[in-house]
Order: sequence, then structure tokens, then C-alpha cells
Amino acid sequence: MKKNRVVSVVALGAAAAMGLSACGGGTSNGGNNGGGGTTTPGFGAAVGKVFNPSDTKGGTLRFANSGDWDSLDPADTYYGYSWNFIRNYGRGLVVFKSAPGAEGNKLAPDLAEKLGEPSNDAKTWTYKLRKGIKYEDGTEVKSKDVKYAVLRSLDKTTFPNGPTYLGDFLAVPDGYKGPYADPNVDAITAIETPDDYTIKFNLKTSFSGFDYFMALPSTIPVPQAKDTGTKYKEHVISTGPYKFETNELGKKFVLVRNEHYDPKSDPDTGRKPLADKIQVELNVNADDVDNRLQSGDLDISIEGTGVQPAGQAKVLNDPALKAKSDNPVNARTWFTVLNSEVAPLDNIDCRKAVLYAADKTAYQRSYGGATGGDIATSLMPPVIPGQKKIDLYEALTKPEGDVDKAKEALAKCGKPDGFSTAISYRAERPKEKATAEAMQQALGRVGIKLEIKPFPLADYTKLYVGKPDFAKANNIGLIIYGWGADWNDGFGFMQQIVDSRVIRAAGGNTNLGIRLPEVDKTIDEALKETDTAKREALWAKTDELVMQNAAALPGVWSKGLLYRPENLTNVFVTEAFGMYDYTAIGTSRK
Repeated sequence: MKKNRVVSVVALGAAAAMGLSACGGGTSNGGNNGGGGTTTPGFGAAVGKVFNPSDTKGGTLRFANSGDWDSLDPADTYYGYSWNFIRNYGRGLVVFKSAPGAEGNKLAPDLAEKLGEPSNDAKTWTYKLRKGIKYEDGTEVKSKDVKYAVLRSLDKTTFPNGPTYLGDFLAVPDGYKGPYADPNVDAITAIETPDDYTIKFNLKTSFSGFDYFMALPSTIPVPQAKDTGTKYKEHVISTGPYKFETNELGKKFVLVRNEHYDPKSDPDTGRKPLADKIQVELNVNADDVDNRLQSGDLDISIEGTGVQPAGQAKVLNDPALKAKSDNPVNARTWFTVLNSEVAPLDNIDCRKAVLYAADKTAYQRSYGGATGGDIATSLMPPVIPGQKKIDLYEALTKPEGDVDKAKEALAKCGKPDGFSTAISYRAERPKEKATAEAMQQALGRVGIKLEIKPFPLADYTKLYVGKPDFAKANNIGLIIYGWGADWNDGFGFMQQIVDSRVIRAAGGNTNLGIRLPEVDKTIDEALKETDTAKREALWAKTDELVMQNAAALPGVWSKGLLYRPENLTNVFVTEAFGMYDYTAIGTSRK
């Protein structure tokens, strides 16, 4: 979905117990100019290097979001821009470094003194916390706070957003619902805290990539006495360089400096808090965001997906504006799920009809043409190691669709005259609206009638299309979506969107309707495989199985046209998230 990462390959499996130490450590805080710097404006000037490097502090950074935040609570968020931004007010055990180029793909210890120490054949992982790290109220962070934070994140009824990795791998009791249902936190031995600065995680199975799990926001500590459940999102207790001054849910929030943040306690992450204040507006029209960026009324479009199609030509055709933009490649795919729970899409030939009828060029145009990315032929983007190039539905040879083959497939599934279903998209995203309209027109050529249904971005997966009963009851057969890798290997990209076992009745799902036993089986085989080439081949097989079963319509392998106003300093694209790094940017506007 929601995230994009481009990071080194993770070795999975019982015998691969060496950990990921090569990804850690490194430069001092503020050392994020490692990729080089330039003050010369130009297209792509912030890709692989720092544009307009600066150490000058002060001013206010102004962000805007075309929708609402899924949640500011670290336990309940799963948008890439949120994971990027959350580093300003929260410190987890591990974090992706704030640095341009390849350095930004590396993990660095944050609350922890160093990356995890594996033992017990990589079934146990131990971390030592730095001493003296404080919350915004001046109290010290202890290991029990991290344990509590992780355990509360496992409560998917209270916190439906977010990945399921920790619940799947930690050796918690079957059916464990978190500390609200079972307040006896000390009894949960899947996480041990033998002293105030040591935390130990016990897993059900070996997993040498566990440091990546520790970079999840759910490791940001939560003091149990300050936890307010679903209201915690209204004021998260900060451990980062900023804290919440005000928070008007659905409208705006403001961060100011956290006086109890000590840069000396943060030597490895590259954070560089330059602005004195950060303000974020919510539910701002996407085209208005672009216009305000160019007029100087805003600094950053926080979603990081780029200028809307309506404004791309203006930026690209004006040399002065183009020199203030970047077009990075992402480990993200924009696609449409074909929900097999909604008839007649429970029939593979009816699903194939959709894939053949779809106009892939129109899908690409909805995201801005080639500037927005390449036509996708499968879910897994080319930047994922081991990706296999396949094109089972003629996306490249007949990109405008194959009406004849679509009609043949409809005849096979007993719907020669077509059928009716609904297609959903996130209401605040013009690119997805354009996609829905293009799909409606293309599929209409073969008698497939689509009713377009928009839903709010913040609750898209929590209350609507990510809630299986809702999607089925509302006949939502096609679900427009997008996904970026949590980290850059097959597991980090594929598992949360195609493994049927992560689907929860309560909602908040990231797998929106792909239920294929052969895919689940192949995932299990990949998790046990310790040979890198063989493991990558299994993830490629997973991708191919999804396509063979016509379970999703690939749209675009993503790029984004990002715009940076001239007042911004210390700007660079983080390869971990595929957008500007939100922990390093400053402003010359005071």
C-alpha cells in the first residue's frame, strides 16, 4: 500500500541467523549530507544527494494532506508518509536512516544502542536501550514501555490499521488480544524485559530479518499510565525531536520542539530537526495543494505521491518549475484488486475478462503518463530482487485492451452480456478517481457495468473496502489501491497484500480480497528457504500465481513528480520511503 522501501535483501529462514548488522550504525546525527550536496537548482537535484544543504534552524514547515491521517497513533498507522513523518515525534528501537542515496536504505539503531543480537537460531532477539532517553514530560523511557507498545499494537480490534508481522511471528498465546483484554502484561513471555534497558523478543520461528520489524512504528514506546486507548492518537507522548502543541482531528495539527529530546542520545539516525515548528493541514483538495506549493503558500505535499496529473504538464513544461522538481522511482505498484468474495468475480474467467478489457494506457494516464510510472504487468515492481517479467494479459502488446479476448472470457464464465459490480477509490485522490472513470469506460465496451463508489482515505481499509463484510454487502468487486514495499524483497512487498491469512473480519486489511491457497503455500515455502536465489524465485512464483488467477489488475509501477519550493533547505529523497525525507528538511522562510 501504503509504503515504499528500497532496501537490501533479507535472508529468511531457520538457518539464516546472521542478522542484518551490515545495515546499521554509521554517521553522526546531522550527517545526512553523505550523498553529497548541491545548491544548483535542477530536475532531480534532490535525488541521491542533498539539495540546498543547510544547518540553519528556525521557521515553520507547512505540510498538507489531501485526505485525513489514518492515525497518529504508532500502533494504528500504515501509510508510507506516516512512517516517514512519525520519526519526528517517535523513536522506535530501529529506524531507517535519514540520508540521501543508498544510505537511506539502511537500518540504524534509534532507542536501541545497536541492532538486534540474534540467538536461539534467530528465534530470540535482544536489544539494549540507550540510557537517558526521555518522553516530552521528562520521564525516562524504559524497556517495559516498548513491550507495552508492541503488545497494544497486536489488538487489531482497537487498532485495525498496520501490518500483522509482529502478531504473526511473536510467540504470544493463541488468540492473544493485547493488554486491554489481558492487562497482565508481565505474563506475556514472548517479550521479556529483564531490566529497564534490556528487551528480548521470542519468536515462533526463526527470522533473520527481525530488525526490519523493529523499524515498525509499533516499537515507539508508550507509557502504560498515559495510554488512553483509541484517544491516544489525540496526543501521542513524544520521544522524538518534536511534540504535539495542538491537534484538531481531521483539520490540522502542529508540532513544536520537544525540549527533552537530546541530540546526543541520537547519534546514528541522521535526524536533523531544523524547523522550530511543523504544521500539517488535513483534507485539503489535492489540486489546491499543488497550486499552493507553486505559489509559496505551502512547503510539502505530505503524501509523497507527486503532483496531480492536472498540474504535471505545467511543471514539466516550465523550466523554472521543472528545476524545482524530482521524479524518483518507487518500489510501489498502483493496482486494482478483484474481490473474489463478490460474484461473479469468484469465477476466474470473469476476472480474466476484466484484465483483458482494461485499458492499461488509460490507467497510466490517470497517474500522469510516463512521468507517473510504467505500465505494470504484475504486482511485483522491477526494483524488487528476483522479479520475473511476465505479461499474461497483453498489457504491453495490447495496452488499450483486448475486447475479443474479454468477450471470450465472459462467455466462459456464463456472462456473455457482461455483469454489474462496483469499483471503489479513495475520495481525496484525483488519480484514483480518474482510474475508476477510465475503468468504467473500458470495461463498458464488453458489457461490464461499473458503479463508482468513493470512500474516505483515512478509513478506506479500516471501515470500508478493507472490511470484508462491507465490501461484499456493497457489491464492491473492484478495489483501486496501491502498495509499496515495507522493505525491498519479496516478503516485504508481497506478503501483506496476497497472503489470505492476514485478512481479518474486523477490517483494516491490506489484502483486500486475494484468497489463493497455492499462494499461501508458496509464501510458506519462501519463508523456509535460506538460499537467496531460490527464495527470490519463490516470491516471483507467488507474483505469477496471483496473475495466473487474475486476482488483481496491475496498473502502474510508480514514479512520482515531487515539487520542492525554493525556500526549502536540506531536501533529499529518502530511498526508504520514495519521497522527501521529513526528518531533515528546513526552511529559509522565517
